[in-house]
Amino acid sequence: MQLAKVVGNLVSTVKNEDLRGKKLLFVQPMDELLKPFGHEMLAVDGVGAGIGDTVLILNEGGSARMITNATNPYAPIELCVAGIVDSIKTKNEYKIIK
Repeated sequence: MQLAKVVGNLVSTVKNEDLRGKKLLFVQPMDELLKPFGHEMLAVDGVGAGIGDTVLILNEGGSARMITNATNPYAPIELCVAGIVDSIKTKNEYKIIK
């Protein structure tokens, strides 16, 4: 799992049958200091996240398909949003995420 920020969404009128009814979100990975790094990625939403949310993303096909309730075990889902972060507590710091 990795922290990310939801930065956009994708609307598609034609998509794979296994993705029908599933929300697609662009997420920007974040490092341990909550700074963006790397490239934006496309994830299937499994928890009802929205733009601006700090989320946990999961980059494991089988687990991602389970979180998004995919009925086909071979659905084209490799990355999903698995949780919305409310706060982060480390040894020296506590942050409330909005």
